[in-house]
Amino acid sequence: MSTSISPAEAWQRLVQGNERFVAGNARHPNQGAERRHDLVSVQHPFAVIFGCSDSRLAAEIIFDVGLGDVFVVRTAGHVLDDSVLGSLEYGVSILGVPLIVVLGHDNCGAVTATKEALETGDMPQRFIRDLVERITPSVLVSLREGRTGINDMVVDHARETAGRLLESSPVIAAAVHDGSTAVVGVAYRLDEGRAQLVSDSGLG
Repeated sequence: MSTSISPAEAWQRLVQGNERFVAGNARHPNQGAERRHDLVSVQHPFAVIFGCSDSRLAAEIIFDVGLGDVFVVRTAGHVLDDSVLGSLEYGVSILGVPLIVVLGHDNCGAVTATKEALETGDMPQRFIRDLVERITPSVLVSLREGRTGINDMVVDHARETAGRLLESSPVIAAAVHDGSTAVVGVAYRLDEGRAQLVSDSGLG
């Protein structure tokens, strides 16, 4: 069953929650026993948040939402792979979620590791290497444009990931095309707690 709100309304709901968080006025909605009981057999989240696994980037906290509000997928450096794409497509095609947020953050360790690997030529071993290889195209975009700061690269990586998501998933691209879903890139500022919109497709 799809949610009844539009992509723009879903984004505004997240913006309002983040503003409360930044101001120190979080309401911590939908976190009680009654809400828990209501969700035993059903869920209708209004957004998918695909973010970095960093411990400082807890989506439900920074957007001041609760149980059943957001469908969260996390990998180090918000790196796309087949399981992530399957999870995001599930959010759109099965849960009817009108918004996908790609959420990066300042001082991302995965982006930093990628920058260092490109500078030194010393690649990490095993599965961390896979993360670095997947982030490398975003960092190369930054370097080609003369942006060498980690936080600039974080913004570019959020934008590039959102774009690659649409290129990789015909299901999500079709939902954006017909207006039922939007995909946005967001950069989170650790010092102030603010989530900054850096790209959008289909937000209108």
